[in-house]
Order: sequence, then C-alpha cells, then structure tokens
Amino acid sequence: MRVFSILFLIHFIGISWGVAQTNDTLFVKKNYTKREVYIPMRDGVKLYTAIYEPQDKSKDYPILMIRTPYSIAPYGESNYKVPLGPNRDYMYDGYVFVYQDVRGKYMSEGHFIANRPVATDGSVDEATDTYDTIDWLVKNVKSNKKVGIWGVSSPGLYASMSLINAHPCLKAVSPQAPVTDWFLGDDRHHNGAFMLMGTFSFLSSFGRERDSISTRHPGGFGAYNTSDTYNFYLKTGALKNFNEKHLHYKSVLWNEMMAHPNYDQYWQDRNYLKHINKFHPQVLVVGGWLV
Repeated sequence: MRVFSILFLIHFIGISWGVAQTNDTLFVKKNYTKREVYIPMRDGVKLYTAIYEPQDKSKDYPILMIRTPYSIAPYGESNYKVPLGPNRDYMYDGYVFVYQDVRGKYMSEGHFIANRPVATDGSVDEATDTYDTIDWLVKNVKSNKKVGIWGVSSPGLYASMSLINAHPCLKAVSPQAPVTDWFLGDDRHHNGAFMLMGTFSFLSSFGRERDSISTRHPGGFGAYNTSDTYNFYLKTGALKNFNEKHLHYKSVLWNEMMAHPNYDQYWQDRNYLKHINKFHPQVLVVGGWLV
C-alpha cells in the first residue's frame, strides 16, 4: 500500500509538472513577443541578444537581463524560452526579458576569454559590454528604463562585473554563487589546491575553442564518456597525461590552467573584486558553503 501511494504521488507530481509547463508555454506565447538582435559594442563587435517583450503596451515594464557563456537557446524568433526570468513568478508579473550570448560564445561575435580581466587600458571587457548593452536597450526597447541583472555561477560573474562603472539605468543586480576568485575559492581550485576531477570533466567540453559562430556547442573531446570515473583517472595517471592522452593540447582553458599552477598575475587579474568599490544599484548576493 505504501509503495502504491508513493508511485501515485510521483505520477501525480509528474502530471502536475507537465500541466504547469504547458500552461507556462501557452502564457509566454500569448503574452510575449520575441526578437533576436545583434547589439553593437564600442569596438564594433556585435553580441547576439534575445529580447522577450510584453505584448501589453499600455505601460512601460522594467528590463531583466542575463549574460551567459552557456547559450541563450532556443534560437529563432518563433522558439520561446519557458519559463522566462529567474523563475516563473517574474514571467507572470511582467518584465522585458533579455538574454545575451557573451563575447565569443555561440552566436555572438568576438573572441571568448574565460573570466575576462577588467580592462585598465581603455579597451573592452565584460563591464563595458554590459554597459553598452544596457545603453542600447533603454534607447531601442520600450521600457521604464530600469534594468536588473541576475546570474548563477559564470553568469553570476557577468552580473557582478556589471557593477564596475555601472550604467545609470542599472538599478538591481543579483550575482548568485558567482565565480569570483577563480584560484582561491572556486571550482578550479579549492583554497589553491587544483581540483582535478571537476576541472577536467568541465574543461574537456567547455574548454574547446569554437570554429565559427554557431548555435551549437563546439563539442567535447570524447575523453570523459565513462561510467567508471575512478578507473578513468587511475589509468590516465600523471597530470601531464590528460593533455597527451585525451585533450591533445586543444583545450585552451586546460592549457592555461597548466601554464599557471600558482597564484600568479593570470589569476590575480581575474579577481575583479578590487574594482568594485562604490556602486549605485541595489545588490543581492546569493551564495553558500563551498565543500
């Protein structure tokens, strides 16, 4: 009887979730229009951006945006992301939702640099890209000219960097578990100790440089397709073997990890906290214990 009750509950939850998904999809298509644009940055590079605008034009809505290296799929103006926003409640409240592929990823132009350092020479960086994006949006999209940014993990980093010389229309920022000091307290190192399993499994796919602008991921190296993780690492052996046996020196980020084993300038330049001093937007940082 107890097993039957549990199975019924699981079945009921599955049906309820499916109904909610269907209702959300119908709501988005009925209440939002989607357009995809290339927004020009100050150096001429154009960033691919999806804009979901409320069909109700009787009032001006605030803008909620996220910038990500992980794709803003689904692509195509007839294909809608569901739900919209940080969670479905925002979708029903009504906002202009903006999604953007960061420089050098998927459909955006330019060259991707992981955790791109803050530019101190007047060139572009993630802060200027965010500023230029907001500036274009408030001039070209019907809104109340108030912008909020959120993001988790790497998108949390991009949210954090929006605080550096922030655009006047940026009113609220929520970095959630943001990549911060990449060496001392994040997934690549734990207080300086290199995290082999987490780094290799991630960079064996994320680290490959794309061949061209595309809606598709450039693909991994096919090295990590195993159900026996312990045996995989045991057979690979010394750290240098991961490049020689699996990555063949084609993972840009793995090569950078190997070239900078210590907390040198490479890592120090990627810690953007020293550039965040005074800021005017309201900020909510969400985090947790790193174990």
